[in-house]
Amino acid sequence: MALFPRIADREIVAARGARAPLDPTRPYATLVEREHSSAGEIEDIAAIFLTNKECPFRCVFCDLWQKTLPDRVADGLVAGQVEWALANLPGTSCVKLYNAGSFFDPQAIPSGDLPRIAELLAGKRSAIVECHPRFVDDRCISFAKAIAPVKLEIAMGLETVDPEVLPRIKSSMTLDDFEIAARFLTDNGIDIRAFILLGPPGHLGKERIDWAQRSIDYAFSLGVECCVVIPVRPGNGIVEALEAKSLYSRTNLAELHSVVEYGIRSGRGRVFADLWDVENIAGCPRCSAVRAVALEEMNLTQRPSASPDCSCIRVIE
Repeated sequence: MALFPRIADREIVAARGARAPLDPTRPYATLVEREHSSAGEIEDIAAIFLTNKECPFRCVFCDLWQKTLPDRVADGLVAGQVEWALANLPGTSCVKLYNAGSFFDPQAIPSGDLPRIAELLAGKRSAIVECHPRFVDDRCISFAKAIAPVKLEIAMGLETVDPEVLPRIKSSMTLDDFEIAARFLTDNGIDIRAFILLGPPGHLGKERIDWAQRSIDYAFSLGVECCVVIPVRPGNGIVEALEAKSLYSRTNLAELHSVVEYGIRSGRGRVFADLWDVENIAGCPRCSAVRAVALEEMNLTQRPSASPDCSCIRVIE
């Protein structure tokens, strides 16, 4: 383990590049993706990436600030983004409303927009939003009731259960914060998916796999229904600075395969690999293409897929 001092917010911000130019009247991206549902079926999901104010928390690994605005958007604009997206996407039974922050942060999603968003979700089977554990409160219950019978699922970043690394990469949250939020949501019938980091700064070599697997086990022990394993990638400035100091090294597809397969074999819930920008995740030239296909297949089937017989896996064992 290569530990490092806590990094101040000002250092994180100073290492950044430029934000993407965004239109506050439109989501910054929309797409339809396929996912293995909790009912065991492959379904299409309309994913809407909302444009709103940047998250107030400064996580060392995060690059989502690039697709945010520095200021709060005017009332009605976020609901308008959802309305526009649903009108321009194919009809699906499930909708993801991701916003590079917390859905229940009123500076990101104005509280007055929530009733209209609830109306727009009518007729869907489920809706997934993301939220920092410290924003989980009665607003979640109110929204769940407002969209019923649409089922609400809240995605939260657990990141890692490593007690040494977590406060250095996400000082705004403790494991107690996550557990309290998780128990609050499960007690109120709201499903949870957890984001698990593979290879955050501070984890090197095989310990990346070990801590990601432990994090999956911990999430399921709290009643989480779904885990998404996210390889930490460079690109936000501060991660590259830590890489230059040998405090971060890039994970690879073999490690991702190992962690996701472990989670699926546990049989405790769904486990997905985050395959965004998969082409730029470090990989072996002999097996990367086959392994990427295997990961996509595991995502859709939720069945283990044999690891390609390649010497690269032995490097991490």
